[in-house]
Amino acid sequence: MAKTTGPAIDPHGVVRKDLMERARAALDTHGHKISKRDRMYLVDFQKFSGEDRFYEVDLEGGWVTAYRTSHGRGSDPAHSGFAQRFSNEMNSHMSSIGAFATAGASWGSQQGPNVLLDGLEYSNNRARERAIIIHGADYADPAFLAREGKLGRSYGCFSVSHADLAPLRERMGEGRLLFAMA
Repeated sequence: MAKTTGPAIDPHGVVRKDLMERARAALDTHGHKISKRDRMYLVDFQKFSGEDRFYEVDLEGGWVTAYRTSHGRGSDPAHSGFAQRFSNEMNSHMSSIGAFATAGASWGSQQGPNVLLDGLEYSNNRARERAIIIHGADYADPAFLAREGKLGRSYGCFSVSHADLAPLRERMGEGRLLFAMA
């Protein structure tokens, strides 16, 4: 009897192959911190900010849902729409790359509803200290993109549209992988 392996993950190739491979390897590397293996979240910082580049990957069903997300102003000082530099330093206002673990839904006085993140690598292990979170922002909404031709920049957070935050916040929960790569 042939062994079934389940559905193909991302059969339409929405996510670039090397990003998917690195994220799947990170699931194994950081398995002790990633308790939920049903979904993972990927960010492709090679893409322009006006494009979909934040992916929810269903590891059981194989589907991928794409969203837009901002990057830090320090990662793109000329505001070209492309993240070019990354940092884990306080007040750098840069995005960080690598593996993060979602740490659950929260609420902040400045950004409102959000999802907390814990960095799992030297490139992002100060994420909580830097208040790097996933939150909704006017500069990530479709109207801003239509007006400016690109998303605005965060202080290093993964800002998404207000409409996208609600379903993401509900599904991300605690203990899932978010993997960001340039």
